[in-house]
Amino acid sequence: IEHNSYDLVLLDLALPGKNGLEILQLIRETEPALPVIMITAYGKVDNIVEAMRMGAQNFVQKPWDNEKLLADIRSSIGRYHAEEENLQLKRALRQRYSFSNIVGKSEAMLRIFDLVAQVAPSRSTVLIQGESGTGKELIAKALHANSGRRDKPFVPVNTGAMPTDLLESTLFGHVKGAFTSAISGKKGLFEVANGGTLFLDEIGTMGMETQAKILRVLQDRRFMQLGGTQEIQVDVRIIAATNVDLKQAVREGKFREDLYYRLNVIAIDLPPLRSRREDIPLLAAHFLKHYAQENSLSDRTLAPDALRALVDYDWPGNVRELENVIERGVVLSSGPVIGSDLLPGHLTGRNYSTSLLEHNPNASLFDILEDIERRIIVEKLERSNWNQTEAAEQFRIPLSTLNQKIKRLNIEIKKRVKE
Repeated sequence: IEHNSYDLVLLDLALPGKNGLEILQLIRETEPALPVIMITAYGKVDNIVEAMRMGAQNFVQKPWDNEKLLADIRSSIGRYHAEEENLQLKRALRQRYSFSNIVGKSEAMLRIFDLVAQVAPSRSTVLIQGESGTGKELIAKALHANSGRRDKPFVPVNTGAMPTDLLESTLFGHVKGAFTSAISGKKGLFEVANGGTLFLDEIGTMGMETQAKILRVLQDRRFMQLGGTQEIQVDVRIIAATNVDLKQAVREGKFREDLYYRLNVIAIDLPPLRSRREDIPLLAAHFLKHYAQENSLSDRTLAPDALRALVDYDWPGNVRELENVIERGVVLSSGPVIGSDLLPGHLTGRNYSTSLLEHNPNASLFDILEDIERRIIVEKLERSNWNQTEAAEQFRIPLSTLNQKIKRLNIEIKKRVKE
């Protein structure tokens, strides 16, 4: 697979001398989108579940029906070719832009890549919204790197980490004698970033007085230093980021409405990691390579149980938390394979092996697998707020195929909760 191109892999779970899951993991590391159909006879339910969660398109039970197997193969190859054509078009666009260290193949991230490519060349203010650890500063850097300002400074500042007086001095600078400890004048970050980009992180915690001064810079492109009497003109693009709901902050009187609309010219909403689980193996591989190199170690990979634990976990700290977990695993590892024993104790895999067996110990393998498939689909629908189109995109299958599965498995569709 490393040296040749294939349209599909038929993979037996039970191979002489090697576990089919290990082969599947190698395939996923080399060709993440390549369709894989698993073959099983008396395989453990946990192994089949793991194969499905690692991206196997389907499973076939021995002895199989040749016509059904051929139909599954044709369908999988057809979808693969269509998806590859679509991805090639998107890659051709993204190759013109720099997205260093931003990893993702999910539809949500592909849309963000395309949006960044579209808006980066403009002078418009951008508001990046997302939970802590989702990569807001990386997106801001990508916007700067793909703009005409790329050769000028990119200046980040965490506005939520400073008291108001210090923040204003940091942003606008001060003249000598502006306050007791101002024994000399100092440029502010607006001046330092002149011609480039100023990234205002955690802007939702900024005080109202400072908000008014930021608004004036956005409107007039000029400001005065603390204690100064002369206006300074600057050409700075502002990119702001927040992990709070600014609309709600406006309603509560904690954030200026006029500043909100000035900042929200273009909004980029970063999804939490739990809503793009298909990106977790890619991100894990990226961090494994990075921290192995940083620590002068040989390449590291994740054992299937460790990868399952990562995919199943909800990641309240998002990509930053995943990066920390991978770094820890690499540092503690004594060999090339990192097992679940090297992961923090709170990272436990979800158990799918299954209530059907508890209620019916004589259930057939087919019934068990149907029960597993039903629960995985329901879980995905719940995570997508019962949006079938979004769930189909996350499964990388046509909406019609998902609807057929929903009908066949008698899944009751619930009403979507208004967002």
